[in-house]
Amino acid sequence: MRHPGLAFLGALRFLPLPWLRALGALLGRLLFLVVAARRRVTLTNLRLCFPHWPQAQRNQVARQVFVHFAQAWLDRSWLWQGTEAQLRQRVRLVGDVAALQSGLPTVVFAPHFVGLDVGWTALTQALPQRFTTIYTQQSNPAVDAWVAQGRQRFGQGRLFRRQDGVKAIVSALRQGEILYLLPDMNFGTEESLFVPFYGVPAATVPSLSRFARLGRARVVPVVTRMTPEGYEVEVMPAWTDFPGGSIEADTAEMNRRLQGWIDAMPAQYFWVHQRFKSRPCGEPAVYED
Repeated sequence: MRHPGLAFLGALRFLPLPWLRALGALLGRLLFLVVAARRRVTLTNLRLCFPHWPQAQRNQVARQVFVHFAQAWLDRSWLWQGTEAQLRQRVRLVGDVAALQSGLPTVVFAPHFVGLDVGWTALTQALPQRFTTIYTQQSNPAVDAWVAQGRQRFGQGRLFRRQDGVKAIVSALRQGEILYLLPDMNFGTEESLFVPFYGVPAATVPSLSRFARLGRARVVPVVTRMTPEGYEVEVMPAWTDFPGGSIEADTAEMNRRLQGWIDAMPAQYFWVHQRFKSRPCGEPAVYED
């Protein structure tokens, strides 16, 4: 049976973008008020990462985080179900796009900004290369099918689930499939390293360094920005000094470079995630129950 919320979301693709963004702004403000747990997580993250900000500034950015999160979620209506003309009008692919067309093994580092799905869609729509990414299964089967279908809408995109293992991903990478990787979240301590993120020890999966090493691949960052006209997807030049001396040093360097992009648009980062849920041995929890 079709999920009623998804049917409603699909209908929103017919709205002009300013109307859809206005609806997202209202929804985001409402969520900030009623979803207390995620509001506390967001404010805690901002307090840890930006202790020099006044509390009023952290409150303002937290409200903007919820607004951008809601707007990006509603934008998936046209991103995954709208016309190709809508996408061409609303999404700009800029930067060193040729870096992804060289045929060399490539890992795309795509941080968790609100437009992360736009980046994937823009690349798979515009480029003939084959792309792969690691997909986290959704708990609701209808939502899971909707997300999976949306992410495979264009081109030759392929979704690996985490249980598929590293070997299949590395094999695809060595065969020329570009890996779209989002490693900047807390996935627990089992396969993570504690490296600084804004000076705070953060459990970080070292997959960017490991896949670059195992696949003998370059790393090309892709950062997506929400704009009043839609989105801008910037392909940045390939890193020439990565991977470096060690996996731990690479992972710390990944976080350091990520901070520069976040500083430019802090309200568009995924602060609703419990980035510091895992703590080094003996360190107290940072999130309230």
